[in-house]
Amino acid sequence: MKAYGAEFLGTFWLVIGGCGSAVLAAAFPELGIGLLGVSLAFGLTVLTMAYAVGHISGGHFNPAVSIGLWAGGRFSATQLLPYIGAQVLGGIVAGGVLYLIASGQAGFDVSAGFASNGYGERSPGGYSLTAAAISEVVMTAFFLIIILGATAKRAPAGFAPIPIGLALTLIHLISIPVTNTSVNPARSTGVAIYVGDGAMTQLWLFWLAPIVGALLGALAYRLIGSAKD
Repeated sequence: MKAYGAEFLGTFWLVIGGCGSAVLAAAFPELGIGLLGVSLAFGLTVLTMAYAVGHISGGHFNPAVSIGLWAGGRFSATQLLPYIGAQVLGGIVAGGVLYLIASGQAGFDVSAGFASNGYGERSPGGYSLTAAAISEVVMTAFFLIIILGATAKRAPAGFAPIPIGLALTLIHLISIPVTNTSVNPARSTGVAIYVGDGAMTQLWLFWLAPIVGALLGALAYRLIGSAKD
């Protein structure tokens, strides 16, 4: 139960910190943090909570990461569903808290996006379904490769959260214009349910593509990694 609680809190912080920066601070009048700031915020959420609770749960905070770690031989299948449940719940609760904060401003309109992910008309740059799917698969695959490599037994001990957090920052710098960057089904679900029909209709992609990407990343790492990892 402590591990599930750690996953809940870690995912909560990821959604509050990452999506919160996008909703509350990205375009703040005159001094908004912009795309670079939002990207950094997502990376910092993972870095900080990986150090804070990673020793308790492993610091997944993402259903695709849990599935990828299972496929990579680093995680037990018996814990997959409880981990995913805790992560999704953490994302949804965080989305609710963010909604309460954001709705305190006059003129707030959740249908404007609320940091939700999308393709086509819901893509920040108007990218197609195919482009969005490729982006999410590739970004998640490399995220898993980096996670598996950074946490390998032969990797420098104690430093894994740093490259993992920087990887998530880089992923957002690349792909925010395409899908608003998911690579995490819990993050996508946590805000989509408050946006409603538009985001919920496209949510399937932000479960399917990250999971496919995570499986491909785990496979790729197993092909190049050592049996000692």
